[in-house]
Amino acid sequence: MARTAGLVACGALAVAAISAGIILLTRSGGDQKSVARPLRRPPPVLREVQDFGARVPDGRRLTLRANPGGRVLTTVGSRTEFGSPQTFSVAYVKGPWLAVRSTALGNRRLGWVRARRVSLLNRTLSLEVDLSKRELLVHDVGILRRIPVAVGAPDTPTPPGTFYVTDKLPGSEFGAYYGCCILALSGRQPNLPEGWSGGDRLAIHGSPTPTWGHAVSNGCLHAAEPDLRYLMRTVALGTAVRIHA
Repeated sequence: MARTAGLVACGALAVAAISAGIILLTRSGGDQKSVARPLRRPPPVLREVQDFGARVPDGRRLTLRANPGGRVLTTVGSRTEFGSPQTFSVAYVKGPWLAVRSTALGNRRLGWVRARRVSLLNRTLSLEVDLSKRELLVHDVGILRRIPVAVGAPDTPTPPGTFYVTDKLPGSEFGAYYGCCILALSGRQPNLPEGWSGGDRLAIHGSPTPTWGHAVSNGCLHAAEPDLRYLMRTVALGTAVRIHA
């Protein structure tokens, strides 16, 4: 997504591995001897998490891998293409490794990073988008707010999946059709309209006309200005966004 292209429309995370041993008592020559035999180290437990973000420290680059210690998928910097701090949503923990969502990996793939290479962030608030109801829910301890939204038109449906907020941007810098505010998402639109020359990144943004409650967009979610300003104040980078039918 580029400015010229536009947008399409703490609890501890590391699990300590503990070596254990069994003391076996044997008899030899009438003497009792203690022999320590270490157990094989168990594999770290894979654990799903939903309320953490991870930020790349300023000035650093981070390698995303296909699995813990596996082949390199890509490398990202400490800033997004829009200049925001590079912040991920964490999906899983396995030992000292985190599986994170990233704009560089598409809608479904995860990248693995060492927990010590990033700054961990609490992200208890989350967003849920019900495409059938055309409604966005803000969750924390219960539902904080219900927001009517426009969703993708039949030919350009909003893709389901779990994404996260990558940037919070002023709409005026990208065009009047974005309204006051843009919350850019990590998701990408695979159902672009024919001849579309803009970008493929999903976002929550405004509209010059009241489209919320209708299926009319190129895949993005449109909301009214008071709701957008609320989201800009309330939602942090790295906040998970689950979109479902």
